[in-house]
Amino acid sequence: MIEERRERYINPYTDFGFKKLFGTEMNKDLLISFLNALFKEDPVVKDVTYVSNEQLGVYGSRRAIFDVYCETESGEKIIVEMQKTEQAYFKDRSVFYASFPIQQQGKTGAYWDFQLKSVYTIGILNFVFPEDEYDPECYHHEVKLMDTADHHVFYDKLTFIYLEMPKFNKTEEELDGMLDKWLFVLKNLTRLFDRPASLQERVFEKLFKQAEIARFTPDEVMEYEDSLKVYRDLKNSMDTSYMKGVVAGRAEGRVEERIANARKMKGLNISPDIIAQITGLSAEEIDHL
Repeated sequence: MIEERRERYINPYTDFGFKKLFGTEMNKDLLISFLNALFKEDPVVKDVTYVSNEQLGVYGSRRAIFDVYCETESGEKIIVEMQKTEQAYFKDRSVFYASFPIQQQGKTGAYWDFQLKSVYTIGILNFVFPEDEYDPECYHHEVKLMDTADHHVFYDKLTFIYLEMPKFNKTEEELDGMLDKWLFVLKNLTRLFDRPASLQERVFEKLFKQAEIARFTPDEVMEYEDSLKVYRDLKNSMDTSYMKGVVAGRAEGRVEERIANARKMKGLNISPDIIAQITGLSAEEIDHL
């Protein structure tokens, strides 16, 4: 009997996997390398300080929980989110989350001239934007506030960067520069069994060591397996929803689909906050299912 081969490296699309590689003090050099590859030369990130990834909002008890939240040595605020599935009102949520590091810069009790540090929201998307919003070959998007008359950047301190990972299909031989290499790793890490020859930089040597499941403690393995199960169940649920949507093709069925998906996710013990983010249903609606 042939034994099924297990993955050698962690899945970075899991909560545990992403935070293991990018959200720990020990591995912040990996995050810095990724950010510099993404930003190129503006800004240059020399160091980061992690900020609590759970931020209390100003709208009742609504919370924002980020995958990674950090600030640079010069004070820029950076949110990095791994988005595993398409979500209802994704753009609204992205803007809402960006408001937290803006509001937290407000000063009370003394004169404040409203000068802000830059805020960057980076979304690594395991889906594509709907309705052919972008060219099928265009996977890297940088969004700023722009004047619609002459298209100049009106405000350059608020930036949204989105990476549509399903569109990134470069082979190892086609990789050109560090950003290509990072996207290749994120897209293919769980399918690799050895470090590719083109990824010889020291930062990737460290990444592959940190991503090797055999090096994990028993507690880390258990935590990773739990995270992997949630990811697979969630992905299967959303894949099923997508296929049903294609077959049905009717807008009036979408509400029922969201409700059905919410019931499935509740059955998988997925957090109500996550269910709300994905389906667009309110906490009260989810509680009554």
